Formats: sequence, C-alpha cells, structure tokens
Amino acid sequence: MRKSTFLMLIAGMMMYTACQTGTKPEYPNEPKPETFRGEIDSKPVELYTLTNKNGIRILLTNYGARIVSIYTPDREGNWADITLGFSTAEEYPGEGLNLGCTVGRYANRIKGGQFELDGETYQLALNDGPNTLHGGVKGFDDQVWEGEQEGNSVTFTYHSPHMEEGYPGNMDVWVTYTLTDEDELRIDYKATTDQATIVNLTNHAYFNLSGEGSGTILDHDMQIMADYITPVDSTLIPTGEFMPVEGTPFDFREPHPIGERIDQNHPQLIYGLGYDHNFVLTRKGEGLELAVRVTDPETGRVLELLTTEPGVQFYCGNFMNGRHTGKAGKPYGYREGFCIEPQHFPDSPNQPDFPGTVLRPGDTYTQTSVFRFSITE
Repeated sequence: MRKSTFLMLIAGMMMYTACQTGTKPEYPNEPKPETFRGEIDSKPVELYTLTNKNGIRILLTNYGARIVSIYTPDREGNWADITLGFSTAEEYPGEGLNLGCTVGRYANRIKGGQFELDGETYQLALNDGPNTLHGGVKGFDDQVWEGEQEGNSVTFTYHSPHMEEGYPGNMDVWVTYTLTDEDELRIDYKATTDQATIVNLTNHAYFNLSGEGSGTILDHDMQIMADYITPVDSTLIPTGEFMPVEGTPFDFREPHPIGERIDQNHPQLIYGLGYDHNFVLTRKGEGLELAVRVTDPETGRVLELLTTEPGVQFYCGNFMNGRHTGKAGKPYGYREGFCIEPQHFPDSPNQPDFPGTVLRPGDTYTQTSVFRFSITE
C-alpha cells in the first residue's frame, strides 16, 4: 500500500471515529442547577447530572423522580437533547403531559377509578373523565422525592401514605437511575407496603431522536416486539380482549415509520387519536428482554428499550398542542414526541385475564427497564 493511501485511510478512520464518539461533547440549552432549583410544596427541588466516559449526559430532578434531559450524539458527532422537558423546576407543576416523570401508584388507566381487593372496594381520585389516570390528581409525578447521588447513579425515595389518592397501604418506593459506560440508562424500581395494595410504575419520558423542539417524530422508524395489543373502548379502558396486530396499523413487528399508518380509519386509532395503546410484549422469560427499537433516519440515533415488564404503552403526543415551550425555546407541537412506557397492563385490577398487580406485606415489587443509546449509518 502506498504511504499516501495509507495516511488517507487512517485519516478517514479517525474522522469516522470522531463522528461516532463525539470528540468534544456539547450540551445545547442545558438546564443549569443554579437556575433549575426551586421549591415545590415548600420542599427543595434539585437537579442531578450523570455523565459517562463517552459524553452521554443525563439530567434528573427529584420533583417527580423525573428525567429532564438526555444528551446523545448523532452520526456526524452533533449533540442534542433527545427528551422533552423544561429549563426550570417551576415550569413542571400542572403541565399536564407528565414529561419524564415516574408514574404511580398505578400507571395508565383504571376504569371508574375503582377496584376490589380482598373483598373491599376502593374509590380512587378521578382525573381523566370517568377514570383514574397515572395515579390520580396528585400522583408520584407531582411529589417531591428524596434524592441521593452516588457516582453515575441517583436513587429517589418516596413514602406514599395510606389512602393517598385512595390507594390502601403505606408504600415506600425507590427509583434508581444509573448511567453506564455502555451508553445505557438503567431504571430500577422497588416498592414495599404494609397493607395489600396495587402498584404499577413506569417512566413517562417523551423522546424525539432528532432533538427536542425539532419537529414531528412521524418519520422515526418504530419496531415493537408484540403480536397483540389490548384494545380499548372510547374512554381508553381495555375491553379485556387481546387483538392480534397482524393486518392492522398496530403491526410494528418489522420497523416502519410511525406516521405511515397512524391516520388510517381504524376504530382503535380513532379512540386514541392515534397510537395510545398497550402492546403485549412477546417474551421468552422473566429477565430483561428487548421490547422496542426506534431509529431516526435523519440523525442515525437509535433508542432501544429493554424491560422486565409484560407490556409497553406506545403514545405519540396526540394531545400536544403547542401550549408548552421546551428547553430550546420552541413550543412542543402535535406529535413532536413519543413515549414508550414499560408497564403492567391498564386496568389490570379489574381484568382477570391480565397479569396481576397486587402487592402484599412481606413482598417486594421490582421492575427494571433499560434505555440503550447508539448510532447507525
């Protein structure tokens, strides 16, 4: 090989490596601790920063035990924040989108806000028409948690008192976020109770792999490892059936653009104003398994979700309307973010054929989900 050709090859390899790793990470519109901090319900709200050896950076807050920012590079080495959120703590209360938060005690919907447990009927706070959504009027998303950081890991803890939002039992909850040098954000959930209750926790991050505030997510390629969904009625409560995805707009077993079928005239899409449905994951066991893979053709960013949960709620920002302005100073418009929420199924306490969500004294609820970040050509 001629020396000049060899040098050109080495230079090309170096440029390729720089594009892949991002030799000089930049964090545009990064929220700062000194301006983010505040008080909510007379409790201090903090901002926590995790950064790995590759420059991936994640910002978290103890208000709602939530994700504020996730910075990753694209195929050209350009960095962007790929999750929706705000620059200050004071913008979060009452925002209505559940941006980046931990959801509980019960993620998703419960019909009529009622369930029966051990012969007793419990009435929950109603906050979604006739139903209860994401824990109630003041769920885990609207609580100030205790936070403790150790290296690239933050653990948030919260004590949920007996009958908070109508749920029985004193519940202690731990949510631990860990950023690894393998470019993974691991979320470990744990909960205990002193009385039989129900629990279903998840994270409600909105993603846009082109960068928050950059426009629609309809051109993202979505793949969901699911043969069925749990179809819903007009109030988005499951009917109790399992609907095969084959031959429907819900077939994401092979990747294709989110927007390719989202506006088809299908009853389920009409009920949800698009995708807002629980997908029944095709699982081989009880450990972490790949559930979702999303690719942005424009930037090359790839997001994968691995989880121990039986389902994932796929939601496409159908209720976003430009009312909220994000960290980049741009309004969040219609379908400018998507959620992939690992979970047990909606309304499980009232659905005998769904996996159970009862937690009893002496038992421990656990759940693990991993968001993996990478780049494709």
